[in-house]
Amino acid sequence: MLGALVALIVFSGGCLLVFIGLIGAIMALGGGGESSAPSLARGSYLVFDLSTNITDAPPPIDFGALGGEHNDTLQVRTVTRALRAAAKDDKIAGVFITGDLTPAALGSGYAALKEVRTALADFKTSGKPVLAYLTNATTKDYYLASAASDLVIDPYGLILMPGLASEPMFYAGAFEKYGIGVQVTRVGKYKSFVEPYTRKDMSAENREQIQKLLNDIWGGLLSEMAPSRGLTVEKIQAIVDAEGIIRPAAAKQGRLVDRVAYRDEIFDELKAKTGRKGSKEGFKQITLPAYAKLAKDVVDLPKGKTGEPGKSAGRGRIAVVYAEGDIVDGEGDSGDVGGSKFSRELRKLRQDDDVKAVVLRVNSPGGSAAASETIGREVRLTRKVKPVIVSMGSYAASGGYWIAAFGDRIFAEPTTITGSIGVFGIQFDVKKLANDFGLTFDSVKTGKFADAITITRPKSEQEMAVFQRMVDWIYGEFVSKVAESRKLKREVVEEIAQGRVWSGAEAKKLGLVDELGGLDAAIAYAAGQAHLGSNYRLVEYPRPKELFEAIQDLIEKVTPNNARASGIGAKIAQRIERELKVLKSFNDPQGIYARLPLELAIR
Repeated sequence: MLGALVALIVFSGGCLLVFIGLIGAIMALGGGGESSAPSLARGSYLVFDLSTNITDAPPPIDFGALGGEHNDTLQVRTVTRALRAAAKDDKIAGVFITGDLTPAALGSGYAALKEVRTALADFKTSGKPVLAYLTNATTKDYYLASAASDLVIDPYGLILMPGLASEPMFYAGAFEKYGIGVQVTRVGKYKSFVEPYTRKDMSAENREQIQKLLNDIWGGLLSEMAPSRGLTVEKIQAIVDAEGIIRPAAAKQGRLVDRVAYRDEIFDELKAKTGRKGSKEGFKQITLPAYAKLAKDVVDLPKGKTGEPGKSAGRGRIAVVYAEGDIVDGEGDSGDVGGSKFSRELRKLRQDDDVKAVVLRVNSPGGSAAASETIGREVRLTRKVKPVIVSMGSYAASGGYWIAAFGDRIFAEPTTITGSIGVFGIQFDVKKLANDFGLTFDSVKTGKFADAITITRPKSEQEMAVFQRMVDWIYGEFVSKVAESRKLKREVVEEIAQGRVWSGAEAKKLGLVDELGGLDAAIAYAAGQAHLGSNYRLVEYPRPKELFEAIQDLIEKVTPNNARASGIGAKIAQRIERELKVLKSFNDPQGIYARLPLELAIR
């Protein structure tokens, strides 16, 4: 490792600065000693800056200080732990919510935000104030902020809450123009992943299922926001439909906010509340990430009968394992759920006698069918020797449901997107595109189907029949596994499958989910099933990165090629790049996938 760093300095111009940055980052990772510990003055406000991406799994290292792409992330449990500790901490006077969420990948989904909002509501019941300040709030921002006891908006701010929408991008026209052929095999009339490649608009079935899903999620959001604001669901809907973009005056008149004020006025109020009225100093405060470091040791311990933290002397552990990202064959890259890598982690936990129960947290739209079964097999084996409880995040659909189905009990939030029990295969060919450039292909083979896996020509009817048989078989296996694990009749599963997506609330009615609740509820249930009482501790996987891995990531992240532009053109490019990344994850050895539609972005 040291040799590699020396070589980096010697042979790369300007890398000395990178090296210095690396050393600084390493020092930061190792801790800066007592002087780096955050201070907490009595009467401080806990500042919850929403300008972050809230993920299920532990976030990656922040490379912003080294000039790389700045990607602030907070883990759901970091936020909920801090808020619940602050509620009982006599040094914390209240919570101040500010900023706007920056969702990325599968982060900041409505199910994750539901857990955060619940923690905010719990904090409010302690009798301490929750002050939220809005500037340019989206639906997700307002959903969290509406839990506040005092909700303020900037005089020139707005609430962009026109309702939920999903707007997929279709490529069929571009493929026709440039001569790219697409042939698909699928099972399930609602399995719409392939539609962007074969159509120029939504099918009737896809439109039906997405409309139902959006209605369920939107209705759930309204049912939570309305009582917090002393309004009815119908009243909020009327304001949304009348305004679209809700300006401060309309928000105040409609009681979506309590008052309108400038930021400096709010800061002066916070100064007064924290004993610094008229001072040039800012109000007494501590950021949520800094406070989480102070509160972690206490909050991570299970609660005893009195509600106070228990002791950590017990050897029993509950492992929380995060399956967040696309499910891919093999090891997978960062942000993927690699079938081989993930199943290996589960196998270690299965064989670890100190681990008494496993909580599988799923936040995945699915992916490779083969990788999903590799993981699902290990879930079934683990379940034979210790409880496996599933907690569904914002997405647990298709392959994500496949790996969850055999959990002893499945928890989901009402806004979780799940189901999508269906399978598809997709075959591309570039014959026309190549011919337009004067390129042609020929072949020699020893078997009828020897060149069936090719992109140089369209597949024959017989070849497509082979692929369809594989898809039919995988779908049959999927349905059988759901019927067995959920103790449902096969014909019932056939009816609710068909590739259709469901909200967590609907999935519970259909028997695909056992209970509505978040990660904390799943952990509590796991402790009960393992007969641990309060004598256990939590461990999380994936583990934090080791030093060498951190250095490797740092070197990659600080390269100029990772610089990002901004603006409309950049946003379009980023969306295309994001969807191309999904295509790159298509590495199933059989070419068969159980995955949500390419672009089911709900905003």
